[in-house]
Amino acid sequence: MTTTNRRDFLKIAGASALTLIAPPILCTAWAKDKMNIPGGGFAPAGALTAKRWAMAIDPSKCSADCTDCITACHALHNVPSFGNPKDEVKWIWTEPFASAFPGENHAYHGQAIQKMRLPVMCNHCANPACVRVCPTKATFQRPDGVVMMDYHRCIGCRLCMAGCPYGARSMNFRDPRPFIARINPNFPTRTRGVVEKCNFCEERLAKGMLPACVLACKQKALVFGDAENPQSEIRMLIEKRFNLRRRAHLGTAPQIYYIL
Repeated sequence: MTTTNRRDFLKIAGASALTLIAPPILCTAWAKDKMNIPGGGFAPAGALTAKRWAMAIDPSKCSADCTDCITACHALHNVPSFGNPKDEVKWIWTEPFASAFPGENHAYHGQAIQKMRLPVMCNHCANPACVRVCPTKATFQRPDGVVMMDYHRCIGCRLCMAGCPYGARSMNFRDPRPFIARINPNFPTRTRGVVEKCNFCEERLAKGMLPACVLACKQKALVFGDAENPQSEIRMLIEKRFNLRRRAHLGTAPQIYYIL
C-alpha cells in the first residue's frame, strides 16, 4: 500500500511540475505573432487597439424607423428572436429619451427630444458593477475597457443583471438556437441558462474591423474609437460637443456618450 501511494504521489508531482513548466512555453509560442495592447495584454497582429474603447452616439442623426444597427448586430452575434417581451434577448435596442435619461427629462423639452428614441446597449463601464458581482468571473474586463463574457463560466445566477443599472444583459430562459433565423457559424451560439450582452464586437476588433453597428449606420450617428487618444475622432467629438452619459452619477463611468 505504501509503495502504491508513493508511486501515485510521484505521478501527481510530475504532472504538477509539467503544469508549472508548460505555461511559459505555450505563452511564448502563442505570442510570436502578437503585439501589445496599450494598457496591457495582447492582441492579434493587425487588430484595432486602444487604451479605452468608447462610443459616441448622435441621436439627432437617427431616423425614427431605422433599425440597421440592431439588425446588423443581432444577425452577426446570433441573437435569437423569441417574438415576445418576456423572453426577449437584446444586444442593442432603442428607448425614449425619458427612459434613457430619467434624471435629465423635464416637461419643457421640445417635441424633438420627447419623440427621440436612443440606441442603447452595454456601456462598457470603466467601473463595471457587473464584473464585481459575478461569482464565477464569467464577466470580466479587458485592459482596453471592453467588458466581456465567458459563456462557459456563466451559471445563470443573474447577479450581473441585478448589478447592471442599464438593463443591458439578457437571460436565455429558453434554448435560443431554434429562434435564430440564420446562424452565423463564425460566432458562438449560447445555451439555455446563459446571460449575454453586447461585446463591442471584440471579435471584429481582433481582425482590424470596426463594430458592425457602426458600419451599418448609414447616417453616421455612431462613432467608435479610443477615448484616451486626444487625436481620435471620438475624443475630439466629446470634447467639442455637449454630451450625456446614462446614470453616470452611480459611479460606473459608462463609455457610451450621447451627443445632444
